[in-house]
Amino acid sequence: MITGSKKAVYTALVGNLGIAIAKLIAAILTGSIAMLAETLHSFSDTFNQVLLLIGIKTSTKAATERHPFGYGKEQFFWSFIVATMLFGISGFISLQQGFSSLMNTVHHIENVNISYIILAISAVFEANALRVVLDLSKRSIEARGEKFRFSTLHGEFQESKDPSIMTIMVEDSAALLGIAIAGIGIFLSKQTGNTIYDSISSVSIGAILMAFAFFLARENKGLLIGEAISRKDYKRIVRLIREIPEVNRIITIRTMHLATQDVLVTIEVNLIDGLDTDKIESVIDNIEQKVKQAIPYVNLAKIFVELERDRVSDLYQRKRSKD
Repeated sequence: MITGSKKAVYTALVGNLGIAIAKLIAAILTGSIAMLAETLHSFSDTFNQVLLLIGIKTSTKAATERHPFGYGKEQFFWSFIVATMLFGISGFISLQQGFSSLMNTVHHIENVNISYIILAISAVFEANALRVVLDLSKRSIEARGEKFRFSTLHGEFQESKDPSIMTIMVEDSAALLGIAIAGIGIFLSKQTGNTIYDSISSVSIGAILMAFAFFLARENKGLLIGEAISRKDYKRIVRLIREIPEVNRIITIRTMHLATQDVLVTIEVNLIDGLDTDKIESVIDNIEQKVKQAIPYVNLAKIFVELERDRVSDLYQRKRSKD
């Protein structure tokens, strides 16, 4: 998935950089506030991709004594920075520019055809970047044996632990919406001769950016704090462990994503009576293999299986009585 994430990020980076430069030229030539807001949006997106790549790179560093579980959450951290600082700042500036234009200054829009051409080209690039992300999601859904449709895509998005994919999908959706709003604002301003529509478009784009920033920040906050595996993976683990005849019942299963594809798993179980220590060790190994079967990318070293405390106490007392 890291490879897929990199491909999606690089696609978005190249596209957004070209779009940002083109929009800046169009904003200068036309004098459109909405086009200026879109320029800020695209430059923000470009810098976003750089930070996402930093997150992907640093998250693969080997574990150290100080960080024994590795640096996987670096990716979550940089994605959180993208949401709070860049989306928020560019959204605020767009909002400020729009309100300033509404309240204080009168501006004129010229050469609107340039804006239309740039916006159309931008829409093509943004749609292509979104297509790459959707293609990755489609492959992930079909790999589980499910059909690719809106409901499964929505579920994939909700359960995704890959902040790069999530950020790009939100970015591109916001970008396409912003392009449409900018185009409408420029068109109405040109047709009516009133640039208030252009200013309103800038305000709208800023509001959209800030709303999407809040959404992304909330999602990444959950990953930073420590988010469990998906409900489907959880149910799969429960089902597979229950297939083990020596397991009487599952007491607790606690999981936490340490990275996009790195999970910490702790399981407490109650076993049937009459098992010796060798058999118990065999059952624990079996449980670990079942977890690995449910989540193929999990590291066996990060699966911890414990017996119910009362059960451990009984075994200890029995061993002492034998001695």
